[in-house]
Amino acid sequence: MSRSGRICLVVATLAVFLFASAFADEVVVLTEENFEKEVGQDRGALVEFYAPWCGHCKKLAPEYEKLGASFKKAKSVLIGKVDCDEHKSLCGKYGVSGYPTIQWFPKGSLDPKKYEGARTAEALAEFVNNNGGTNVKIAAVPSSVVVLTQENFDEIVLDENKDVLVEFYAPWCGHCKNLAPTYEKVATAFKQEEDVVIANVDADNYKDLAEKYGVSGFPTLKFFPKNNKAGEEYEGGRDLDDFITFINEKSGTSRDAKGQLTSQAGIVASLDSLVKEFLSATNEEKQALFKKLEEEADKLKGSAARYGKIYVKAAKSCLDKGSDYAKNEVLRLERMLSKSISAAKADEFTLKKNIVSSFVSDQ
Repeated sequence: MSRSGRICLVVATLAVFLFASAFADEVVVLTEENFEKEVGQDRGALVEFYAPWCGHCKKLAPEYEKLGASFKKAKSVLIGKVDCDEHKSLCGKYGVSGYPTIQWFPKGSLDPKKYEGARTAEALAEFVNNNGGTNVKIAAVPSSVVVLTQENFDEIVLDENKDVLVEFYAPWCGHCKNLAPTYEKVATAFKQEEDVVIANVDADNYKDLAEKYGVSGFPTLKFFPKNNKAGEEYEGGRDLDDFITFINEKSGTSRDAKGQLTSQAGIVASLDSLVKEFLSATNEEKQALFKKLEEEADKLKGSAARYGKIYVKAAKSCLDKGSDYAKNEVLRLERMLSKSISAAKADEFTLKKNIVSSFVSDQ
């Protein structure tokens, strides 16, 4: 394997580790492999048995995540969930015949009792506290969705520097309630993008706005890109990946479903082509290609202009420090990414890593 190939392997391995550790669910994911290692041990466990397609499960999801977040630091209690589509035999073992089924497993026991109470975070927390000997309060979970009103709608949505996705909803609408947890994840995934806004508006309360934009059913989703503030109907799917793909394509972003930058973030095709020439050029030719890279980078606009500066700085460092610069810099950045850092720093280092990686020679 080439040196760059080994670097790519290290990068990929660390990226998977970071993805798993930094963005773990608030609720413990239980499987046939880990169920009896986590449940029936030295702490009580509340377990939701669910199916991904189940409407009642989708409605419960934000409440259950809120519960998981609140009890995350409670050492005597586990909040878990089992995907019964994936683990049918496990769900069958515990008599699950409908979704969601919520069961309480006392400490040291695999003999559960069924939860029959209300499906709100507060009611679930009261049940867990009574059975688990805890006294945990439900934590307020801040939303990443921007709330629009009659007063701020134009200021936010019609801003020609922003791409804005708007959900027109009604509080009583069942489909809106089902969409809510997915929509929150979309907003969270793009919260680091200054030019992207994920917003909603109570169209039942602000009927004039609904009428102005031709909203006749709920939820209605409209996209207001920088260059079309009349708005365009969102007609894509309503799964998380559908929204992520749509925003990435429309806004030129490179985020995954967890909000992390992908390996393509920061890559500019025209500059990448020059880098390939740069890597195989003589020292004299490199100087000329560096000038050309500077010129092309100066033509870039918006976020691409920021990426161009990173390309230029990396090329200059390669000229000044030699062929090993890019390889060593990628490894340094990976070490930085393996530490506990802010989301903004993770973005900064990932962008630089992606761009500098293109300067790593295969030879």
